[in-house]
Amino acid sequence: MAKNLAVKRVYAPMAAEDGFRVLVDRLWPRGLSKASAHIDLWARDVAPSDGLRQWFGHEPSKWDEFRQRYAQELQQPDKAAALAALRQALAAQQRATLLFAAHDEAHNNAVALLPHLRAG
Repeated sequence: MAKNLAVKRVYAPMAAEDGFRVLVDRLWPRGLSKASAHIDLWARDVAPSDGLRQWFGHEPSKWDEFRQRYAQELQQPDKAAALAALRQALAAQQRATLLFAAHDEAHNNAVALLPHLRAG
């Protein structure tokens, strides 16, 4: 696991301290070219399912339940394999940043994913 793991909005300017940049959204961010995004890895398979993402709708009142449902999804075989692959990719990094597109910087899938990466 990367010794320093951060979370950042993908639309924020790239910085040297970002290190290895990982997009953890299922959908590519609107209006952002692949060249300008500076993504080292797109880990879309670890992102919440379309159904969960749509149910959540980035409503802070649903945050706690979203995190619980997402944790359950991460235990399903396909997501668990994607999570293990992401952990492996991060293992060789000194610093890494999980990138997300949501406007809400406190209630998004990257923030929900972070403790699961740190636990492994």
